[in-house]
Amino acid sequence: MVVLVVVLTRDGRQEVAPGQLSEAPRASPAEAAAALTAFVDAVETRDAQALAQLAPPQLPAADELLSDIAANVRSLDLAAVDARYVDQVGAVAPDGSWSGVAELTWRVRGFDEAPARSDVVVSFAPSGDGLGIVEFASSDAAGTRLPLWLRGRLSVSRSDDVLVMADGPPSVAKAAAARTVRGIDVVRRVLPDWSSPVVVEVPATAAALDETLGARPGTYAGIAAVTAPVGRASDGDGPVHVFVNPDVSDGLRRVGAQVVMSHELVHVATDAVRKPVEPWLLEGFADYVALRGTRLPDRVTLGRAIAAARRDGVPDALPTAADFDTRTRDLQARYEEAWLACRIIAERLGEEGLVQVYDDASSQPVTEALAAAGLPVGALSHTWQEVLRKIAR
Repeated sequence: MVVLVVVLTRDGRQEVAPGQLSEAPRASPAEAAAALTAFVDAVETRDAQALAQLAPPQLPAADELLSDIAANVRSLDLAAVDARYVDQVGAVAPDGSWSGVAELTWRVRGFDEAPARSDVVVSFAPSGDGLGIVEFASSDAAGTRLPLWLRGRLSVSRSDDVLVMADGPPSVAKAAAARTVRGIDVVRRVLPDWSSPVVVEVPATAAALDETLGARPGTYAGIAAVTAPVGRASDGDGPVHVFVNPDVSDGLRRVGAQVVMSHELVHVATDAVRKPVEPWLLEGFADYVALRGTRLPDRVTLGRAIAAARRDGVPDALPTAADFDTRTRDLQARYEEAWLACRIIAERLGEEGLVQVYDDASSQPVTEALAAAGLPVGALSHTWQEVLRKIAR
């Protein structure tokens, strides 16, 4: 685009002579696509030097990032990596740098059956005769997310069944892997047929977790961990990983951190992300399995529910979907109330009966699943209220 410069003088405006016309920087989708193609080629061939050469020479931080990404690609054994230029984001800076959205796909070989797919913001800058890659980011406005392996060098712990990637020292990955291994054993005591591998991601902060999942800032600030799709939630066959919030989980005691991990692994084992189970049953069942062997007293496992009941009275009904919003008041009390309901179901119908109700509730309303099992929801609610009222005295 040619720009005609206009100079203001005392007598008015004066056009600059044609020989003084300047060319303003502009985005080049073709050069961006070429840079992304070079990125994918280097990833596929595990060519760390080729990746580093994509960094503009005047930006050493970009060189470091791309070197870190090369290390992540090897340690995670990423496959099916692709990057397609989609659109420009924002304006071109005077130095010729600009950003664009790219559709990215990837999977962890040996763990993810299908690739994840997500949009990522890529920053470009002039480099030689084309564009280099400066960094990767997320953007609320663009509806994008930032995969953990594009943030910087990760610590990785892997075995046949468990892979943990952590944005932190190796001790973080090893600790999460140990909790995952123990959690798998906890889950299999109730669900012995489950055998799928597990991937756990540990961002450095809660804010990084929000970026990794493409969520609004603060969405997961109070959540210790979450099981979620790695890429677009609309991709029904995409991989599902466990994501840990270190800002919360690091403050938990050993037993609490283990219960959190075991809870999330129940969601993985039951494909909870894609099953339309009533939230109180979904979360209560996961806590039932996770807490099953802990032998903790009610004053601990129901501490927040007891405090809420003493303050506001016993709830009129079992928790609703709105009660499990990540920013809702007394969220932990709602989890404990859901666990109590599932404990009552297990006491009335046996553990196998609880598992059957959970399975049936994925294909029919929970009221019908309970009625078929011989425990109408009204009777469950009444007993649940009476037990909560008694322990809250």
